[in-house]
Amino acid sequence: MRKRRNGSKSGRSPGTPEVTRVRTPRKDKKEVLATVTSLLGSKRVHLRCMDGVTRMGRIPGSKKKRMWIREGDVVIATPWDIQDSKADVIWKYTRPQVEWLERKGYLKE
Repeated sequence: MRKRRNGSKSGRSPGTPEVTRVRTPRKDKKEVLATVTSLLGSKRVHLRCMDGVTRMGRIPGSKKKRMWIREGDVVIATPWDIQDSKADVIWKYTRPQVEWLERKGYLKE
């Protein structure tokens, strides 16, 4: 197969990512979908979770440099066992993944 000028083998442009696999929250690990409502500084955020609870989220150190989180981003959060009002942010969705979640009915606003 001949490569195209922009380096891709297919005819689509390199700026349009294709959704192949989307990670969904696992109920057995108590993961919930959440939307970032505000940034609190350092590695803390306010989350509006899909189970109706507003939690304070913490970005673990291993993910802090890799995940740049802004207001309005959709993430997966794991609530703490000790305090239900706090959670760890473990995954951030890209824009095409969020659109896929909306189409499949995972995001209920």
